[in-house]
Amino acid sequence: MTMDARSGVPVMLTDLYQLTMAYAYWRSGIAETEACFHASFRRTPFGGGYAVAAGLEQVVEYLTGIRFSEQDVAYLGTLTGNDGAPLFTPEFLDWLLAFKFTCDVDAMLEGTVVFPREPLVRVIGPIMQCQIVETALLNIVNFQTLVATKAARVCSAAQGDPVLEFGLRRAQGPDGGLSASRASYVGGCSGTSNVLAGQRYGIPVGGTHAHSWVMAFDTELEAFLAYADAMPNNATFLVDTYDTLDGVRHAIAAGRRLAERGYSMIGIRIDSGDLAWLSRRAREILDAAGFQHVKIYASNELDESLIESLKDQGAAIDVWGVGTRLVTADGQPSLGGVYKLSAVREAGRTWEPRIKVSEQTAKVTMPGVLQVRRFTRDGRFDGDMIYNEAESPGEECTMVDPEDATRRKAFCGEPFENLLLPILRGGAQVMDMPAIATSRDRTVEQLAMLDPSVKRFLNPHGYPVGVELRLHELRTRLILKARGLESAEGGVL
Repeated sequence: MTMDARSGVPVMLTDLYQLTMAYAYWRSGIAETEACFHASFRRTPFGGGYAVAAGLEQVVEYLTGIRFSEQDVAYLGTLTGNDGAPLFTPEFLDWLLAFKFTCDVDAMLEGTVVFPREPLVRVIGPIMQCQIVETALLNIVNFQTLVATKAARVCSAAQGDPVLEFGLRRAQGPDGGLSASRASYVGGCSGTSNVLAGQRYGIPVGGTHAHSWVMAFDTELEAFLAYADAMPNNATFLVDTYDTLDGVRHAIAAGRRLAERGYSMIGIRIDSGDLAWLSRRAREILDAAGFQHVKIYASNELDESLIESLKDQGAAIDVWGVGTRLVTADGQPSLGGVYKLSAVREAGRTWEPRIKVSEQTAKVTMPGVLQVRRFTRDGRFDGDMIYNEAESPGEECTMVDPEDATRRKAFCGEPFENLLLPILRGGAQVMDMPAIATSRDRTVEQLAMLDPSVKRFLNPHGYPVGVELRLHELRTRLILKARGLESAEGGVL
């Protein structure tokens, strides 16, 4: 099974229907028809007001390394239809052996705040190639965007306190754990307990010790002193194995032993009980003993809601260790991202827009080769406009709410940036991916540009995202035509 050594994503990580459609394109003689696909999502996760784009680096590594091996095509040659005959001909399997990804890819950078309907990734190229990569692309972007968004919410609740991701042991398998650690850092976390993530991505790693360390000794004080002797430059003590406040006093004793040797205790960690009350009492005990510099770490099934509540209660917590509810994106099992065809063209011809119509308004797609323009006013993001590159907006333009055409917003010369940037051209990478720390910084900077009302957890204000007026009119015409409500002359029946 072939996989790119950097991304670790095998080419066979796909749904069968991607390959059966690819074969049908090939048999129909339209495999080289140029197509445009967009990856987007329909609803903001966690009932929040925004999402944070993540996963692009892995997408690029996958797309630039995708190859079918002889072992891959040999397996595909064993697949049969309901008549027992092979699904794929030897000629098609030979084509797969020679497969090379040659599409153009534009995407939003990791750490960009994003909203429903906006394309996070755009793929343009031979339709068969575009189709083959759909499943893996969505798998990467959906999960990492979901976790990065959860991390951003948790970090927002922490109000600037460091947040450490501690979720590997509860993650959804090894790759889920690794991807979650990476996405958590992009979303704003300060570090991870995941050593592989630290090695692979350069994320700062950290941790304390477990209750088992304390239980391995006759007394808690003996355990702390032994740990201080073994790890004098990494001494953070888990104090709630027996009695939390006694544990704080034992940590102080170990801290004094460290000070005699020229070292300094880093902190204590509380992993159970009333975190608000215990942290305040622990702070009082530490300060009275002259350990004002010692940090109080807290863990125990934390998420943004609980951290917000603890903050409101005046908890004396300096660092938050967040695990299960972060890496599993608790409360939102999936981002629900989709990858939809929006335009096709024959060689030398103009783009023909395509649209999918549904009884569900949210599932009606956007036609054309799309771009997203973000406007800024008075130091804040003012609105995002989705437009068709065939009809780029002028300095004065109007966008329409896709769910209520009577709601419109005009822009007249405001500063803007286009969010989809060139990443691959002809399958070759044309933009170096930013360092992961740069993507994390981007998340922080982007969130600072959002109005606080959009970032609140309960009933967030809707950030304005709309469709450029001419694209709205094109989309309306195509919907009417698909529903048989438009005459041959273009009028409504």
